[in-house]
Amino acid sequence: MRAEVREFIRQDQAEFGWQAHVDSWIASWDPAFSRRLGDQGWLGLTIPKKFGGHGRSHLDRYVVTEELLAAGAPVAAHWVADRQVGPALTKYGNRYQCERYLPAISRGECYFAIGMSEPESGSDLANVQTRGVQVDGGWEVSGTKVWTSGAHHAHAFFVLARTEPLDTTKRHRGLSQFVIELDAPGIEIRPIRLLTGQHHFNEVVLDRVFVGDDMVLGHPGQGWAQVTSELGFERSGPERLLSTTPLIDELANEMRRRPNAHDSTAELGALISRLSTLRQLSASIAGCLSVGEPADLAAAVVKDLGTQYEASVVEVAATTFDDALPDISSDKDFPRLLAEGILHTPGFTLRGGTSEILRGVVARGMGLR
Repeated sequence: MRAEVREFIRQDQAEFGWQAHVDSWIASWDPAFSRRLGDQGWLGLTIPKKFGGHGRSHLDRYVVTEELLAAGAPVAAHWVADRQVGPALTKYGNRYQCERYLPAISRGECYFAIGMSEPESGSDLANVQTRGVQVDGGWEVSGTKVWTSGAHHAHAFFVLARTEPLDTTKRHRGLSQFVIELDAPGIEIRPIRLLTGQHHFNEVVLDRVFVGDDMVLGHPGQGWAQVTSELGFERSGPERLLSTTPLIDELANEMRRRPNAHDSTAELGALISRLSTLRQLSASIAGCLSVGEPADLAAAVVKDLGTQYEASVVEVAATTFDDALPDISSDKDFPRLLAEGILHTPGFTLRGGTSEILRGVVARGMGLR
């Protein structure tokens, strides 16, 4: 399977001419590429066949995603839908939701965003301020979500909201999840641009957005358990290790072209060694997910260590050659990818939960808090 995916990527890049990018799972939005992957049967791998998926394992999906990320392929359009929305709908969704979204996700035609972080609470999901108020036939949802990747392109997003009064001694209770279409009345999507001017992130404002009862995900009040289960998928995957792989590949190529740079091979070797270890950890979680075992704690460890590794790749690449300056508009791969790595590094440890939040999860799991 790995060889088949690798050959598809080689041929597709040659035919359609896409560029490899650092952070391609956030930065490279290409619906046509997603549809071509769907045609190959490589999206919705873990979704049941009865809902248009392929009924395969998380390890099968791991192989496909690993190859795509290593190539820096344009996977952002389908990434969230395939990674965590599909599995979450399969586990918690009602029949209407599954039939509405899962077949289209498997075809690479339906794209999702995630509405978790907020301006006042950041990654502290137990402190979300977005409210869901029950009304006739459904709910009215109001609040603001930030760092919502791809919301300006996506069809819908999962929204975590408080639907019961806050009990400060049990903050994790009284939360619910909703499936909300991003063109619904009452939604405003505001861009949050990168330093380069590129637009991947958004602030999404919900002003009394009506959501029917059939679009509640799972059961009202069970949002915390559902969200933490989804975060196992979000935090443990190869995107926490391989976002900078196109850069480390070009670093190795640049070192081959410069014989006097071989003194840095020890640093490159150390990075590869760390990557090998992290890959074993990440793949083992895919194995746990395949058999339905919880992976929240292990996923937090992978995300924390993996994003530190990715920042180290950028640091080594930036300091190896005195005359190799980052240039986002360069027609040469190394300076362009180095610039992308430098500009994206601040986000590595923020998205999917900050390092402080993750270490809190680990400490709680070890009984230290």
